[in-house]
Amino acid sequence: MGTPEFPDLGRHCSVQHCKQIDFLPFTCDRCDLSYCLEHRSYIKHQCSNAGNNDVTVVICPLCAKGVRLIPNEDPNISWETHVNTECDPSNYDKVTKKKKCPVRRCKEVLTFSNTIKCKDCSVDHCLKHRFGLDHNCPGPKKPATTSSSFWATSLLNVASSFRENRQVARDGAGLRRSSSGSAGQMEECPQCRVKFSSVTALVEHVKKVHERNNQSRVLKMSIDVCPKCGRGFRDPVSLVEHVEKDHGGTSKA
Repeated sequence: MGTPEFPDLGRHCSVQHCKQIDFLPFTCDRCDLSYCLEHRSYIKHQCSNAGNNDVTVVICPLCAKGVRLIPNEDPNISWETHVNTECDPSNYDKVTKKKKCPVRRCKEVLTFSNTIKCKDCSVDHCLKHRFGLDHNCPGPKKPATTSSSFWATSLLNVASSFRENRQVARDGAGLRRSSSGSAGQMEECPQCRVKFSSVTALVEHVKKVHERNNQSRVLKMSIDVCPKCGRGFRDPVSLVEHVEKDHGGTSKA
């Protein structure tokens, strides 16, 4: 047994009907005898010192879990106990179903060596579809809204709503002024504060009273008259806005 260089190399199997020489023998941890590959287990060499150290596990065909058979107990009892307590058939697909590439019509099974995780969509793909153009990558996910951006957006919304409300108030005030003026707004003389029903009467009053008397505080001004309603405006821009709002943008009488 062995060689001249290694005289202790190899052992014969301790089973009487085997006695096979094995250069890498197995030593039983209960009886301390050497055995070959075939008789290395407690059951195969009928170890008398095995006791409860002999562990036998069978795979359940319903849930794919391992079921340990208790020594000195009927295997049918151990099986029934497993089925009635911890057997879950829904676990079978999780254990046995192989993960495949999510690309349509691709049946490549994803393993440790051929799986690539996309940096943009964080989904596992096979080597063939690892690039974004190959698996129609939707791109990176949008970052969640932070508190600072949330407050900035809120402030912008408040500011825009404030501007809109102010514009609506201005438009409403202009409409009220225009409606009251068209209903009978009185024109007031800037010198003597006398009110007149029309701009023409005010102009006549200024020419007759204030210009003839050569008063030193006469305020000369140009007044633009609306050709539709006869209302006077000191500012041409106000006249244009009045025509666009109240007369539909036309100045024809």
